[in-house]
Amino acid sequence: MREVFITDYNCVTPLGFDVSSNWNALLEGKSGVALNKIIENQEPFYASMIDSEKLENEFNRFFDSAQNDNIEFTRLEKMFLLSLKPLVEKHQISDKTAFILSTTKGNISLLKSQTTLPEDVFLSKMAQKIADFFGFTTNPIVVSNACVSGVMAIAVAKNMIQAGKYKDAFVIAGDEISEFVISGFNSFQAIGTEICKPYDKNRDGINIGEATASVYITSELNQNEKFSFKILGDSAINDANHISGPSRTGDGLFASIKNAMTEAKISSEQIDFISAHGTATIYNDEMEAIAFNRMELQNVPLNSLKAYYGHCLGASGLLESIISMESALNNTLIPSKNFEETGTSKPLNIIKENQTAEIKYILKTASGFGGCNAAIVLEKA
Repeated sequence: MREVFITDYNCVTPLGFDVSSNWNALLEGKSGVALNKIIENQEPFYASMIDSEKLENEFNRFFDSAQNDNIEFTRLEKMFLLSLKPLVEKHQISDKTAFILSTTKGNISLLKSQTTLPEDVFLSKMAQKIADFFGFTTNPIVVSNACVSGVMAIAVAKNMIQAGKYKDAFVIAGDEISEFVISGFNSFQAIGTEICKPYDKNRDGINIGEATASVYITSELNQNEKFSFKILGDSAINDANHISGPSRTGDGLFASIKNAMTEAKISSEQIDFISAHGTATIYNDEMEAIAFNRMELQNVPLNSLKAYYGHCLGASGLLESIISMESALNNTLIPSKNFEETGTSKPLNIIKENQTAEIKYILKTASGFGGCNAAIVLEKA
């Protein structure tokens, strides 16, 4: 079977518009989560939001009107372009290059201010717009499967390359904070009253976040690559438990992890680090703890990045994969911010402070509405 590697990545988040600034902020324990007033006539609440003025300035610095032929881009599309630009400048696009976009809601904000249905609200149209801008010739692929979308997009790229359909792929993932999303999570009473505390006894809900992330995936390594991570295994399982509630037995996540590790030919003892989903809701964190224990992974160092970035929906899985690879490159584990006391029925080895570690094998997991779960195993080459 053809080997597939991640050899480059980038991200745009409230903590910075490139990976190095994000990594340095994480080392210092900084969080993008703060009180934000997003919906009129509602009190501010904790969310991780990109400064729109800084975003606009950064976009104008790299994309002037002459370059983009006066095309109008939405705020989210500008985030996507800034994330992807450094990668397409370094890696050649060919007729065997895939373009994969992961998102849950895309340009949903357009529906608020327009009386007619705008084209860019359709995910396929948004993907084609970005693909055309950068000169991709293959048909864009959209992965939109709730909050596992970012992890699944990596798996889709891997499997299509291994099937011989493409030789490489650019994968981008992103979502922005919108009134639509906030209203949805409010209806579940799932939004926390403070900066979230994944896996903690006193956790009370999620913080919504926004970000875009991009990775370059290839089957052909060259000598110029600064690093490479082999995608050893992947799996996505839907346990069909409930439209919004996670399985009490962790069946879907357990099966996803088991399948991914079986394909990777990796045992639980070999996993060095788990980048978990960790939304800080009562039932999600409990479900994950059960699934990890069923896989005998309870002693593996684990973190959630949700207290730094909030829950970035379709971007979260890809962004957190990037940070996990950065952890491996820097031999440093980042703590699960705000964790103090275990709040799950099963034990987990939650990382509490920056610590040095040799990281070769990474397990990245994600779970989402509708019973979807996904897992990938990465190996630092």
